[in-house]
Amino acid sequence: MNPISILLLIATYFGILILISFLTGKNDSNTTFFTANKQSPWYLVAFGMIGATLSGVTFISVPGWVEKSSFSYVQMMLGFIVGYLVIARVLLPLYYQLNLTSIYTYLEGRFGKMSYKTGATYFLISRTIGASFRLFLVANVLQFIVFDKLTFFGEQGVPYWITVTITILLIWLYTFRSGIKTIIWTDTLQTAFMLISVGLTIYLISSKLNLSLGGLVETISKSSQSKVFFFDDVKDGKYFIKQFLSGVFMAIVMTGLDQDMMQKNLTCKSLKDAQKNMYWFTFVIFIVNIFFLSLGVLLNKYAALKGIEVSGDKLFTSIATTSDLGVWVAGFFILGLIAAAYSSADSALTALTTSFSIDILDIEKKYDEVKQKKIRQIVHVAYSVLLILVVIAFKYAISDPSVISSLFKIAGFTYGPLLGLYAFGLFTKFKVRDKLVPIVAIVSVLLSIVLDKYSADWFDFKFGFFILIANGLFTFMGLYLIKKK
Repeated sequence: MNPISILLLIATYFGILILISFLTGKNDSNTTFFTANKQSPWYLVAFGMIGATLSGVTFISVPGWVEKSSFSYVQMMLGFIVGYLVIARVLLPLYYQLNLTSIYTYLEGRFGKMSYKTGATYFLISRTIGASFRLFLVANVLQFIVFDKLTFFGEQGVPYWITVTITILLIWLYTFRSGIKTIIWTDTLQTAFMLISVGLTIYLISSKLNLSLGGLVETISKSSQSKVFFFDDVKDGKYFIKQFLSGVFMAIVMTGLDQDMMQKNLTCKSLKDAQKNMYWFTFVIFIVNIFFLSLGVLLNKYAALKGIEVSGDKLFTSIATTSDLGVWVAGFFILGLIAAAYSSADSALTALTTSFSIDILDIEKKYDEVKQKKIRQIVHVAYSVLLILVVIAFKYAISDPSVISSLFKIAGFTYGPLLGLYAFGLFTKFKVRDKLVPIVAIVSVLLSIVLDKYSADWFDFKFGFFILIANGLFTFMGLYLIKKK
């Protein structure tokens, strides 16, 4: 597809999203923006959460990750199942019992104001970095296939900062009125486009390789890249126990302790509906990830057959947009990529706005409804600008070819204190010296960074994604040291 056709496709897609925003955004109160008036059908939430969880990072990086890591990601996915069940049976009942808008309000009642602010701050840092990673990936792809090929004021290529600004401005346009209420519906559409894109690509590559359904399954299962379990080397980052436990705790912190993902669950009509949502989401997300990994095997096989010398995050992009698979694959790849990226980024922007407004500025306690709305709108704009700046900064700071690997590693550092705080709150009855909690959280992160950097030299052991558990344990131990008698 040529750049102009791609731009027209993107414009049409966002026209549909903005129309949905108009239809769902007639009431732009804070209650609607933050909780969708707790009227969301659970099945829409479950389906939309698939796209928000996968994001553009999974869409691009998981197929590209197969060449280097085989199907080892399945080990983490098995851990995800356990983590999601913990969310459904432990965390959701707590959040619904306390009738929370921001899940970090729990920390104030359990420990005190500084603990509450610490938890919210670590979420804001974590989600800002995570959302920026996702947007960084999609902006790079759009730059590569569209904006580098356009002429801008007589020069070849549109500047990268303009690409990023346009990307985030489009999110702001359809989320600024009704926030989470709009996102519940737009995420459903975006998830559908993403799944169609993956399914169509698998079907057409199978046709090019002359594979029947049975041949497709046999090709994937017999590939050396489809190895799932790794028990041989405990020092290896792919070792089963490391990845499984990392998956359990990654799911808990990146979904259950994340305002972005829980804000969707808390829009359901009841706890029972929210739990139904989590059970179905757990089942479907596992199947969808298997499709992404299978696509990675097929993409590598197709690239070898056609002499396409790309790998990693560029593999899916190059084959979908420059090979002989046809215009339909290119078109749905663009839609799938944008849908995957935006279904994650739009809810992240809403969650950041919600958390900063409620947790940091305390707008529900300090101001009337009119003032709250104005402040929320200002925060929404401010976070849009912040995301633009962080994504541009990433352009010059990230060298890892697999963005999903970087994303999980950063999450291990930033979500660790949240894991420790909630574990200490739920599984002990101790009170703590609240003013010292921020110091404990900071020290835990610093210790984790040092441990990750030098563990191979000190213990001949690489923590990998396992660093999240170590970080949470440091926080737990620090809280125990500052407990009140």
